[in-house]
Amino acid sequence: MLAVLAPGQGSQKPGFLNPWLALPGAEARLRWWSVLAGVDLVHLGTEADAEEIKDTAKTQPLLVAAALLAAEHLPMHDAGVVAGHSVGELAASALAGVLTPEAAVTLAGVRGREMAASCALEATGMSAVLGGDPDEVLAAIEAAGLYPANRNGAGQVVAAGSLAGLEKLAAAPPAKARIIALQVAGAFHTPYMAPAEEALGKVAAGISAAAPSRILLSNLDGTAVDHGPTMLLRLVRQVTAPVRWDLCMQTLADLGVTAIVELAPAGTLAGLAKRALKGIEIVTVNTPDDLPAARDAIARHGGAPTHEPHPEFSVVVAGTAGTFEPAEGLAEGADIGAGQVIGAIQTRQGPVEVAAHGAGVLTEWLAHHDDPVAPGQPLARIGGQI
Repeated sequence: MLAVLAPGQGSQKPGFLNPWLALPGAEARLRWWSVLAGVDLVHLGTEADAEEIKDTAKTQPLLVAAALLAAEHLPMHDAGVVAGHSVGELAASALAGVLTPEAAVTLAGVRGREMAASCALEATGMSAVLGGDPDEVLAAIEAAGLYPANRNGAGQVVAAGSLAGLEKLAAAPPAKARIIALQVAGAFHTPYMAPAEEALGKVAAGISAAAPSRILLSNLDGTAVDHGPTMLLRLVRQVTAPVRWDLCMQTLADLGVTAIVELAPAGTLAGLAKRALKGIEIVTVNTPDDLPAARDAIARHGGAPTHEPHPEFSVVVAGTAGTFEPAEGLAEGADIGAGQVIGAIQTRQGPVEVAAHGAGVLTEWLAHHDDPVAPGQPLARIGGQI
């Protein structure tokens, strides 16, 4: 199985889109998306310096546009899993068919502007905590009055919050941990971004979200999301919620992913995967010259199952790994209501309920009592839905 990943803020580099403009239609595509995003993506990706593209309002739509532009030149129908880090989730959602590319770029523009505005309300920041005991690191972050904004795995946690709290953490770091202050505008993925979440939610409410056509992982908890409106709500919620990339990588391992393609500007997620997911093939796509290697990896590892439903049925899938327990007394042939809990997945952290997203008839159980299940695995078929 192959996963395609879209990077998040901090992965941008000056001039990284220059090679892409040589491809037919690329510049026209970027100019159209620029209108939707409210920023000049061509300028930002080719002429802007590092300081200009560090601006949150400009960086976020630039990264989403870059990932989508690169993906247009790959056989995405053979990608079994997609995921994105932070703002990269918007690109991943478009690659999964939940959003149109136009909606993803538009939301990225709103998200970037509103998060930049939230940063201006109060002086906050972020620091990377590298190494140390995971429990001790989280305890130290909490003791400093901060939030674990990004839990990236591979021994990397990003603390965020007030400047005073960050100074307190730096003065007394956890044992065997290094603290590196990050050059960012503010405390992303914390309650400090509440105004941005509210503003993004108002825009997202006018967007139609479709069911994903392939397995789409969520930063919120690393689970596979099979319902478009649910993913849209999660994209809004993620503005103030921690990025659990560690759980996304664990899900990639649980799914048996054998290769990863990271879209432009690539490198950050590939580095995390190299340390956390041993033995998988990793391809980074930074210029059009990297496309042949990515296509080759997709051809050899792709073609995995997707969430695409049969025209007359919907399939309820597992959002996490564990053992499945159908709801007591629920048999094939039973009427199912929208939102009805049909079972639970028992995990090490406790049970995770599984619900049907639409009404219909429980036509067939695809997993049974105590069956081990992986994220994205079909659990039940609900008839009478189109």
